[in-house]
Amino acid sequence: MPSFSVPLSGLDASSQALTLIANNLANLNTTGFKSSSSDFTTLFYQSLGASGDGDPMQIGTGTQVGSVSMNFSDGAVNSTGISSNAAIQGNGMFVIDQNGQQMYTRAGDFTVASDGFLQTPSGALVQGYPAVNGVINPNNPIGALQVGNGVTSPARATANLQVGLNLDSGSAVGATFSQPIQVYDSLGGNHTLTATFSKTGTNAWSYNVTLPGADTGSATPTSLGSGTLNFDANGNVIPPAPGTPVDNISLTSGALANGAAALNMNWHLFDNQGNSLVTQTAATSAPLSSQQDGTASGNLLSFTIESDGTINGAFSNGQTQALGQVVLATFANQQGIKAAGGNAFMDSAAAGLATIGVAGTGSRGQLQGGAVEQSNVDIASEFSNLIQAQRGYEASAHAVTTFDQITQDTINMKAGL
Repeated sequence: MPSFSVPLSGLDASSQALTLIANNLANLNTTGFKSSSSDFTTLFYQSLGASGDGDPMQIGTGTQVGSVSMNFSDGAVNSTGISSNAAIQGNGMFVIDQNGQQMYTRAGDFTVASDGFLQTPSGALVQGYPAVNGVINPNNPIGALQVGNGVTSPARATANLQVGLNLDSGSAVGATFSQPIQVYDSLGGNHTLTATFSKTGTNAWSYNVTLPGADTGSATPTSLGSGTLNFDANGNVIPPAPGTPVDNISLTSGALANGAAALNMNWHLFDNQGNSLVTQTAATSAPLSSQQDGTASGNLLSFTIESDGTINGAFSNGQTQALGQVVLATFANQQGIKAAGGNAFMDSAAAGLATIGVAGTGSRGQLQGGAVEQSNVDIASEFSNLIQAQRGYEASAHAVTTFDQITQDTINMKAGL
């Protein structure tokens, strides 16, 4: 009697192969999806003995799905223009936290949650190195990345300022010229200093930098620094000693009325190339430029994800600073990770421990912000595989039909005896 288990095993294996191919096709448009393929393997063999020449006589007992391999090649990158999206180009997987469990995904269709954290569509938190005051420390543990509107850029007191201006060399002794200078205190408060220059002689001017008395709770303006500037025949400030630029005129105030720390600034009279910023030439006294490094506090306006995973935020105070850095995980045996649904994967003993680091280092790929990785399913290959699996199923089904007919003939033969 024929063994129905042999063609039935073929039906079962082909059915599983068809299911796998159908799953690939169903996820043709799933972000970051990786297609899979199955490999059949033989079952055990039944020995019938040996032939006359000693060769073994064996009959197979069917087939089964021996392995399912996932294709981790890159899918096409689709630009979305959404700043929270990111696509991996190369090796690696995003690290996410799903209700306290660390998982992994290739789908970078991230969004910003109501609390400002970067998350997947299922609500898992994207992991990385959060920045502290714009500084990323990769030695710290990974954690959730906050990129929402609640992020602010802290105020920074002015520590350095430069004022480019010209003083008219033709001015009479006693002539004055004033220049307002905007600076910030430690709370982000804005203050207007006044630099007053008075000609004291040929190529010589005195200066006095004052702060309005109201800013310090005084009835009269507060002087932050005063002195004398001397100019050479070319109209440039003469350093106090040969080769020593006047580059550190200290300007300090007392306590400020708004509770901020006292102002403490360096007024630079020369640029980085040693050129005099304050000049005295035969031209009308006039301001040329003004720069300072202080800023008020600012709210986050937008952010971008760079190729190394760094998230740079742009703030309303004109500052740009890092908000954090997305990390990628790699595995010694990538085929060993387990699909968990929802575009997520879990590690396993077969995969080995995840090695976490930043994009572009080690064997990790790079990121493209404002884009997502599409499914890597090749529809032409899947249709070809579908036809092949269908033929295998039909062949096994025909064998079952044949075995059934033989069995029926045998039963009918016995009934006729």
